[in-house]
Amino acid sequence: MNDTDRLRRHVGRFLRFAAVGAVGTVAHYALLLALVEGVGVDPVAGSVAGFLLGALVNYTMNRALVFRSDRAHVEALPRFLAVAGMGLCWNALLMYLFVDLVGVHYLVAQIVTTGILLGWHYLGNALWTFRKHPTGTRTGQ
Repeated sequence: MNDTDRLRRHVGRFLRFAAVGAVGTVAHYALLLALVEGVGVDPVAGSVAGFLLGALVNYTMNRALVFRSDRAHVEALPRFLAVAGMGLCWNALLMYLFVDLVGVHYLVAQIVTTGILLGWHYLGNALWTFRKHPTGTRTGQ
């Protein structure tokens, strides 16, 4: 495979990742809006709850559709949760900074935060969570 083909493959995978992320983001934002506007929950807490729902949606879809991983759930899920957990910490911190310290509207803050975290999640999952095992080094299937 030449460099152009590799680049196309990676760009295609990133675009699938972003599309799957959009589905997870819809779940995230729907829960965020329901909690904040419907129930009166604090925006940071609503964002965290929405983030967790979005993470579950994303794991399922990324494993099957983006990375087409055959890595066992017992290995992939903890890795995914570690990447998502770090993303959750960044999400909460950025939302706190934007909403509580700077005074940005929570939806604008969430959109900016989501954009920042897109790169983190793609790299973490591509390079660690769902990375293919080198031939002959697979363990524990």
